[in-house]
Formats: sequence, C-alpha cells, structure tokens
Amino acid sequence: MSDFFVHPSILFILGAVTLPFFRKMRLDKILLVLIPVLAFWQIRYLPEIFGQMNYLGFEIVFGKVDRLTYVFLHVFTLMAIIGAIYGLKTKDTGQQIAAMLYVAGSLGVTLAGDYLTLFIFWELMAFASTFLVWYRKKKKSVDAGFRYLLVHMAGGLILLGGIFLRYKNIHDLTFTQIIPADATMADYLILIGFALNAAVPPIHAWLPDAYPEATVTGAVFMCAFTTKTAVYVLARAFPGFEILAILGAVMTLYGVGYAIIENDARRILAYHIVSQVGYMVCAVGIGSAMAINGACAHAYAHIIYKALLFMGAGAVLEMTGKSKLSELGGLWKKMPLTMIFTVIGGISISGFPLTSGFVSKSMIVVAAGEGHRIVIMLMLLLASVGTFLSVGVKLPYFIWFGKDSGVEAKEAPINMHIAMGIAAFLCFFIGVYPEYLYNLLPYATEYKPYSAYHLSESMQILGFTGLGFYLMLKKLHPKDYINLDVDWFYRRGAQFFMWIARKPVAKTDDVANEVYRTVGLRMTMMIARFMSWFDWRAIDGAIDGSARGVVKAGDGLRHIQTGKLQQYIGAAVLILFTVIMITVFI
Repeated sequence: MSDFFVHPSILFILGAVTLPFFRKMRLDKILLVLIPVLAFWQIRYLPEIFGQMNYLGFEIVFGKVDRLTYVFLHVFTLMAIIGAIYGLKTKDTGQQIAAMLYVAGSLGVTLAGDYLTLFIFWELMAFASTFLVWYRKKKKSVDAGFRYLLVHMAGGLILLGGIFLRYKNIHDLTFTQIIPADATMADYLILIGFALNAAVPPIHAWLPDAYPEATVTGAVFMCAFTTKTAVYVLARAFPGFEILAILGAVMTLYGVGYAIIENDARRILAYHIVSQVGYMVCAVGIGSAMAINGACAHAYAHIIYKALLFMGAGAVLEMTGKSKLSELGGLWKKMPLTMIFTVIGGISISGFPLTSGFVSKSMIVVAAGEGHRIVIMLMLLLASVGTFLSVGVKLPYFIWFGKDSGVEAKEAPINMHIAMGIAAFLCFFIGVYPEYLYNLLPYATEYKPYSAYHLSESMQILGFTGLGFYLMLKKLHPKDYINLDVDWFYRRGAQFFMWIARKPVAKTDDVANEVYRTVGLRMTMMIARFMSWFDWRAIDGAIDGSARGVVKAGDGLRHIQTGKLQQYIGAAVLILFTVIMITVFI
C-alpha cells in the first residue's frame, strides 16, 4: 500500500463534480460521507513527496508530507466526515458542492510544496467558501458574502505580490521556512496574506461579519478550515517571528472582549475563533518546539470543539429560526440532546479537565513561560477567563436556561445529533487520552497536562469566573445592540465609494455624454463627411487618373504595333544608331 496514493483534494473535487448525478440516483448521501472517509483513510499512505512536475520552468510540487502536514491533514479529513454527516439533509446541492471544494482547497494548501500550488488552492478556498455564505439567500448574507470575497481577494493579491517579489529575489518558489533575520519585503507581504486568513487584527473583521450569516452547515465547515489552514502555513513558513507572538496575544483578548458583549450566538462563536486562533498565532511566533506542538494540538482540539459549538448553535437556528440570546431561553426541555452537546463544547473550549481544551491550550501557556514571555503568558491566562465567561457560561445559560422565551422548538434531526455526538466524544477522548493527540504532533513531547499545578490553576480560573458570572448576571444579560468593529471603516469606505460613483462620477458622465451629443457628435459627422469627400475626390481621383493614363498609353502603343518583323528590326536599328550618336557627341 505504500506505493498507492491519490491527492486527497482530487477525491473531493471529483465528488463535487459527480454529486448532482449521484443525487439524481438518490445516492448523494453515501457519496457525501464516503469521500471524506476515503480521504481520512488514504492520507496514511501518502509518500513524502509526490506530484512533482516542471511547468513553464517552475518546479511544482503538489504533495509534500511531514509530521506537521500530517496532523493538519488528519484533523481536516476528520472534520470533513463530521461536517458531511451534519449536513446530510441539506437540500441545496450547490451548498454541498461548495463545501467539498472548500475542503479540497484546504487539503491542497496543506500539501503544497511550492507557492504557486499553494496560491491556486488558497483562492479555491476563498471562492468556494463564499458560496457557503451566499446560499443562505438573505440580503444580509449576500452582502456579507460580497464583503468576504472582496477582503479575501485583496488578501490574495497581497499574497501573490509577495510570491512574485520572492521569486524575483531568489528565483525559487519552494514553500519552506523563512528565517526572521533574512525576511524581506516580499516575505512580509506573504505574511500579511496569511495573517488575513488567520483573522489577525486589524484585518479580522471579515470573520465575525461573514460566519454568522453563513448557512447552518456552511458555518460548521467555515469555522474549521480557513483560519486553521492559515495557522498551518504560518507554522510552516514563519515560526519564531516575534510580531506573531505579540499579535496572537492581542487576538486572544480582543476576541473574548467582543464575545462577552455580543448578543448573537454565532457572532459570539465567531469572535471566539479570533481569540482561540490567537493562541495558535502566538505559539507560532514563540517558535519553540513546545510552542509549535501547542499550536498544532490546539488547532486540532479547536476544530473539533468549535465545530461542536457551531453545530449546536446551528441546530438551534434551524429549529427556531433565531440565534440572538435575547430571543432565546429555556430550550433545555425542548432540545435536551443538543443542549448536552453544546455544553460539552463550551467546557472543552474553556479548558475543563478531562476535555481536549485542557490538554492543548496549556501547552502554549507553558511555552510562553519557558520563553520568559511573562506578559504574554498573563494575557493568555486572562483570555481563558473571558472564554469561560462568554462561551462556557453565558452562551449556554441564555440559550438553554434563564427565562423561558416561549419559542417553539423540537429536537434537531438525527444526522445532526450523530455529528455532534462524534465531536463530543472526541472532546472527551482527547482530554482523557491526550497521548492520541500528542503522538500526531511534529515534535516529540514530554508534556504532562495533568499536574497538580495545572489542575489547581485551571480550577481556580474556572471557579472564580463562574462566581463572577453569578455576581454580574444582570450586567451580562444580552442586549440587542450592534457592536462596531473595524469593518465599519471598509463598510463606510464602500458607501463613500458608491456615493462617489453615483453622484460626482455619474453626473460627470452625464455632462460628458451631453457634450458629446451636442458638440462631439456633430464634429464627428463633419470630420466623417470631410474624410469621405477627401477619399472620393483626392485619393480615388489620383488612383483613377493614373489608371486612365495607363489605359491611354496602352492604346497608343497598340496602334504602333503593325505585326511586320522588318519594321520592328528597322525601328530597333534606328534607335540603336540614335543612342550611339548621342553617346559619341556627348
């Protein structure tokens, strides 16, 4: 089996192409689950390097596998299985096609051995995921999808510019690690392109803008792939960049700060992606073996429990049509299984012992301590408080408990429960048996999460945060406000641009058209008439006159011809004699 391999992205692309035909045969549900299961199985047999080719002088490598690659391939394909099961009853074939292409893009980026391959799959991710927003088919979703696409197109152009400049400098497109001391402007442009997909502030607002407006199934896929693929490429190319350690620590607090004051359940979870990815970006910036292991472990755990939370919030939205906490409450009696699964996701993201968050997030905190980055370590611990406060307590309390809102609801479909059950099991499995996850990490680790110090620290943070929520319950009651973020600037900028287009530019265009109709058109017709006259009289007259002269000369010569040979010889002798006489006398 070691010689058998297929690029995992090909499986998903073929699945996307053939899905409409399988739907007609009512076999689409089998295909939707079979494709990610096959990918999850066959990534174990991928060779270290495959798909090498020379294209227009560029060395292309579609597949390059090492331990860093494998841990992300493992969780991406696993998440594709969970997402496929969750969305089995989705009626829009187009949405399922977009999800498959989206997964294909993320796997292609993860396996890319050169920047050209990476960029192609990077853009496939952006375009495919946009349709997961648009397929909700509401005005807000359409608008958010356009903003999402424009932002990612801008990020893609920055990335492409960096790739071009890098190739100009070193004539090599190999996707490999960049040393901080050797980084050039080209490398920093690539870093910005990657950081945008990682939702690093201030280029993060596309995430809480678009994810809450995506379809129920689309949001589950989107929360797992774009930002974590960005974490992978940052870990591959930019470990040890100090700016990432600082920005990552800022992200952790920025995200939880907005999550605490948010009202919409999926916007809360979206802001928590910013916060949790901040841990991973910070770890990449620290750059030690423990930190990179922590980034990979936390990415793996985060994909599972964040998907579980989005699945729970999506099930509530699907069954009630509502996602704002101020409109929900008392649903635990109507959707008890969904409530249990969502609470498991909440305690996992909060880092409760025996859950995945407990054994992954702490690795990054320890790496910060080992690197003597005390301020960063304190920022990460403070973010843990905000995480438990907003997602571990506030979110489940106001959806499932609290005052009964009277909203009618029933339990989610069985396929949603199966997907949530798998994710919930993995949250506990990784927490109870962390060696399963640690054995996948790129570096050998001796980290032991269940130490007395770590247990004591975690229980104190969780206990005092819970007490704080109880004491501040009235202050934390959700309010239906619109919280402004930095996307306000490009929203306003877009409005200003559209005003410029509608008013000054449109007015100027109208004036120019009127001037053309009254002056320019008449002048054009005058010039056309003159050119026609000139063509008829001057050019045609000259050509026709020359032709008539040639015809007359021909007629004259025709009369000279008599057909008698002796006359022609005599004429020739006379002409020769004349020429000789002229030559002699001259």
